[in-house]
Amino acid sequence: MVLVSPFQKLQANLAAVIASVPAGERLPSEPKLAEQLGVSRATLREAMRTFETQGLIRRRQGAGTFVVGKAPVLESGLEVLESIQTMAMRMGTSVGVKNLKVETVPANEKQADKLGVTLNTPLTRVSRVMCTTDRPAAYLIDILPADFLPVAEFPKDFKGSVLDFMLERGDLPTIARVGVNATSAKPEVAKALEIQRGDVLLRISSRIYLASDEVVDYSLGYFLPGYFHFHVLAHIQS
Repeated sequence: MVLVSPFQKLQANLAAVIASVPAGERLPSEPKLAEQLGVSRATLREAMRTFETQGLIRRRQGAGTFVVGKAPVLESGLEVLESIQTMAMRMGTSVGVKNLKVETVPANEKQADKLGVTLNTPLTRVSRVMCTTDRPAAYLIDILPADFLPVAEFPKDFKGSVLDFMLERGDLPTIARVGVNATSAKPEVAKALEIQRGDVLLRISSRIYLASDEVVDYSLGYFLPGYFHFHVLAHIQS
């Protein structure tokens, strides 16, 4: 006999509610849904996070919680750094770019340290939202020395990947130092991805080096878990 915990029962009931609502439509308000399922709002929010992680629902600040249709999951190994566009192309799907912003900013202490430049050095900051099936899936920020990529030389037909642009113009990046961790959405990131502040995201940071050991790109990527599957191919040491 399989015992079902109250929380598992809540998840099953919530799954049935989500399945009954067409994609793009809003779920009942939290108070109404909590009353309908016989739980507190805090318990309901905890259960809803599971479905957010799967990409089945999305909360929008001030608007409510919406059901989303099943989106393609982009999969990649972290042994090789590749763009979201390359991942999508390999899987026979496509991605789009919105809210692109390219600006010159002075290096703060963290950026100066990551890029090996002095404080207040001019940098080119490129931020944008990557979308699958018109839904925000990732928020990307690239920060590069302005003398390496001035704003004026930024491509007019930018497709979303600074790495791909560097390769196309003949730069020769040789290695990337990558960090991966879970994080909670800060206000800027939450607004860009149309989620709630504090929602859990996958954060990938990287520094890209040229053959000269010069760091030319410090990037931050915030990924909605339900849209991406990253893995590592580990070799067994005999």
